[in-house]
Amino acid sequence: DAAVAAEFVLSTLALPAIPTLPKRSPAEGMIPPALVGLAGSTVGQYGSIAFDANSFDPEAPVITDLNHDAFGGWRAFLAAAAGRTDPVKWQFVGPVTLGLALVRAGLSREMAFEVSVRAVRCRVRQLVGMVAEALPGCRQVVFIDEPTLDELMGAKFPIPPDAAVDLVSAALAAIETIAVTGLHVCATADIASLVAIGPDVLSVPVDLRLLESAGYLARFLSDGGTIAWGAVPTEGPIATSAARPWRKLSRLWRDLVQGG
Repeated sequence: DAAVAAEFVLSTLALPAIPTLPKRSPAEGMIPPALVGLAGSTVGQYGSIAFDANSFDPEAPVITDLNHDAFGGWRAFLAAAAGRTDPVKWQFVGPVTLGLALVRAGLSREMAFEVSVRAVRCRVRQLVGMVAEALPGCRQVVFIDEPTLDELMGAKFPIPPDAAVDLVSAALAAIETIAVTGLHVCATADIASLVAIGPDVLSVPVDLRLLESAGYLARFLSDGGTIAWGAVPTEGPIATSAARPWRKLSRLWRDLVQGG
């Protein structure tokens, strides 16, 4: 229920996140909102992606229609938040993850990543503008979501690490002058590469493997960056209290301090 979700985040969170509700509609999944409005692309009933080679135009304008089913959570949030002046947060799929989805949908690798970075850059600029129009005075914190970057250093990753870094950097650059930019990776990835992308905020899960990257994290913080610690796991049994996640986060902080 989009209205209930909007009311919940606004009443519960100091930094409310615009909700996306893929169980309300598959069109609200991670990939479809980036593709709706692209000439020749079709988002199926269950979130599947298809391209019509005869009508697909990689140069056609990217059109964002908030009345599309992919933006049900957005519409409800902007309506419920009317008059708000405190910051809001939202997230959007990144060009690497989107590009890999386009390759799986049948585009060539070269065209897939060319289309993905253009689509993401155009879409996030348009969405920033729409939020600014609906909620004037609200500062926006915009995260690019790149779950596939946890495989970045693997031998079978389809593009070189530096190319992936450039793609995500280009997406963030589209909005870095008008919003606080964030990068979210939901698994432990190569921290040096994530820092090189240049977000204002780096969101990573709490994992003791981060100790291996203490130097990169320290440099990121000293350069003015902020870390969003993913302390609450989103897979497996739901904890009955914050005690265990808090202990794990505290242990990581302690060990990072001891590591310099």
